[in-house]
Amino acid sequence: MGATTTAQGRAANAERNFHGEKRSNESHRSMTDPEARLYKKGDGQPAKLCYIGHVLMENRHGLVVGGFATLATGTAEREAALALIDSHRSRRRITVGADKAYDVASFIAALRARSVSAHVAIDGHLSKTGKPRATAIDRRTTRHRGYRVSQRCRKRIEEVFGWIKSAAGLAKVKVRGRSRVDAAFTLALAAYNLVRLPRLLATPA
Repeated sequence: MGATTTAQGRAANAERNFHGEKRSNESHRSMTDPEARLYKKGDGQPAKLCYIGHVLMENRHGLVVGGFATLATGTAEREAALALIDSHRSRRRITVGADKAYDVASFIAALRARSVSAHVAIDGHLSKTGKPRATAIDRRTTRHRGYRVSQRCRKRIEEVFGWIKSAAGLAKVKVRGRSRVDAAFTLALAAYNLVRLPRLLATPA
């Protein structure tokens, strides 16, 4: 997906030297997909114009129960997680496993307000001063065996993303616009479940 920039008095396709400048969504935009946003997975990784796919998986069988694609923002993952949880809430208390990117006080508080046990991995990164980053997860959560089980099972979500990137061909999407990317992503998730179901049915109870 190509990037360009526009500025006053400058043609849309004019070349510009970005050396030493910080890339942002104000300076870079895709000419073929204006909705795509710059996003990077972590420190030291390059920023790419993209969307973000979100998946909610049940732990017992590893089946997808919900998912969609959104614009790439710094809060999209946590916002999407809450939306997915809200759409699948039941009367009984549930647990949600997630990686350390979700170890944010406001997100953990939002889960607890929904009577959801936050089985989120602890973000142990050191701050610039060398001190461990404050975590929103404490012994009230980590002392339970269920927390350790959730942390082990949550890693199976990578099987879903790995399959849709390779087998479903979404490592690089061929459609443009969030709504079309979302449709392709949702179709791939449904296909993943259809592929997995025969294996589950063939496994002895």
